[in-house]
This record gives sequence, C-alpha cells and structure tokens, in this order.
Amino acid sequence: MGFQYVNNLPTPDEIKERFPLPAELKERKAKRDQEVSDVLTGKSDKFLVIIGPCSADNEDSVCDYAERLIKVQEKTADRLIIIPRVYTNKPRTTGEGYKGMLHQPDPEKKPDMHEGLIAIRKMHMRVFAETGFPTADEMLYPENMTYLDDIMSYVAIGARSVENQQHRLTASGCDVAVGMKNPTSGDLSVMLNSVVAAQQGHDFTYRGWEVKSGGNPLAHTILRGAVNKHGQCIPNYHFEDLVLLQELYAKRSLDNAACIVDTNHSNSNKKYMEQIRIAKEVLHSRRHAAQIKDLVKGLMIESYIEPGSQKVGEHCYGKSITDPCLGWADSERLLYEIAENV
Repeated sequence: MGFQYVNNLPTPDEIKERFPLPAELKERKAKRDQEVSDVLTGKSDKFLVIIGPCSADNEDSVCDYAERLIKVQEKTADRLIIIPRVYTNKPRTTGEGYKGMLHQPDPEKKPDMHEGLIAIRKMHMRVFAETGFPTADEMLYPENMTYLDDIMSYVAIGARSVENQQHRLTASGCDVAVGMKNPTSGDLSVMLNSVVAAQQGHDFTYRGWEVKSGGNPLAHTILRGAVNKHGQCIPNYHFEDLVLLQELYAKRSLDNAACIVDTNHSNSNKKYMEQIRIAKEVLHSRRHAAQIKDLVKGLMIESYIEPGSQKVGEHCYGKSITDPCLGWADSERLLYEIAENV
C-alpha cells in the first residue's frame, strides 16, 4: 500500500530551458492575451471561440486541425478570436480510461509522466509555432500550470475541479483568462464563488513555495450543463439560463461579468451534432437582448478532423478517442455562421 515513487520529474524551469519559447512567439502571445482580455473586459466586441478536439491525443493530427483554423481566422479576424483547444489532461469520472497525453504520450502504451510532460509542451509549442495561435488547455493539475503557462492564452477549470481550493487559488495567480465551469450539479453559486475567489489575491503554497497572488480580473464563468440526481442532462444555455446568470452576476462585486457557453458536455448530452443548434440559439439570445450580448463573450466547441469518436487502437486519423466531436466540414461552416451572427 502507499505510494511507489517511480520518477523524479523535471521542474517547469528545466522543461522550459530545454524547450524555450522563441522571442517572436512571446510577443505574439502578449498580443493575443491582450485581445482576449479586451473581449472579457468589454473593450472589444469580438467574440471568442475556443475550439478543438475533446482530447489532444496525437501531435500530427492536432497540428493538422489547428492549421485548418488559420484561413478561417484570417477571414473572420474582425469578428472572431479563435483559440485552439489543446487539451492534454482528461478528468475521468471513475478514474478509468485515457487520461490524456500528459499520462500517456502514446494512448496504446503504459503511462509515462516524464515523457508526457515533454510531449505536451512540444505539442503546444508546435501548434503555436506553426499556426500563430496561443493555445487553451484545462487546469486539471494546478501544480502543472507552469509547464505551459508561457504558451496558453486561455485556461479552463472543469466541472469536477471548480470547487477545489487549490484550483481557485492557482487561478488567482494566472495572468491570462481563466474560465470556471459550473459543477456537474449545475449549482451556479458554486461557479460564481469560484470566480470570486479567483479574482482576489491570496497567500498559499505552490510547488513547495509560499506564494502570493494578485487576483485575476479575467476569471469568468463557463456554462456546460448539469446532471440531475437521476443522471439526466439538464442544459443551461437557454435564454432564461443566461438571464439568470446575468442577474446573479449583478448581485456580486465582480470585475468583468462574462460567460462562455460550452456547446457540448451536458448541454448537448454529448450528442455532438447538437453543438451546431446550441451555438445558433446562443447567438440568437445575444441578438435578442443587449444584456445577454454583454454577458456572453464566446463559445466552447469540441471539434476534430473526423466526426464522432473511436476506441483507442482503431487508428482513424483525426478522430476523437474520448468524447465525440464535430468533424471539420461542419466546424468550418459553423465558424463562418458564428462570425456572420455575432
């Protein structure tokens, strides 16, 4: 029983020294960070779209996917800010199944966290270098944030992590946008409490240090649907849900009231094609009411090259091995429709 210590892992500084971010990419990231900040603070009326595979399982196909976004971004640059999802940590409800590239650089081989840390940094950097897009990932393990913090322009905290103290405190020290999802129960007060915590400064322990954070004014909410006590999915992207969230924001002293709507997960009941309809309904709600337009700053969409999903080992290039995703043809069409209707 107890822990078996397998590998002494390299520190974030050691990984960054081995795989440094070039100066020109640092400048590009600073520019993108400011663009995202301007949307969340209301200085810009552009619309965020965080889009990409449910899990980034293969470097070549993930980079192939991200490169397809370049043309779309160029054509929609006056209306959209596209951030590719490069999700390398996967929360598992029962602890079983593929946990992401951090754990398994090769989904068909045994876990290797040392190689996983190298693989995720190389993949995030390659996406950034080849496309010019700083990336988004989920903060599943707060202590791992600093392996990638110089590459990412967006961080999400998942439904199972949003109540966790260390996630909230770590978010308060991030210098980029951090989205807090509602918990699986759907309790919006939990999500908003997380935003309150992240927007404040804190003293806490992090990677063996006593640290001080200044608070993150770009912490905001993500609506991803809920699951009731019977295991049924309850969506929370409808107009009435958005109005309720806006009213709850108004009762709290929070900077930059902002929300991203996750079109998949419990909002779609993981019926991936429903993401198209959900995105259009959210855009309609924004056009219908000024306060909803001010609140909803973007969408989160699960999309890959091939539609649907597959089991590990089936080897269909560009197809999700976790949750089913929109295929590229539908995703491209949807991105242009979003740009026309924001």
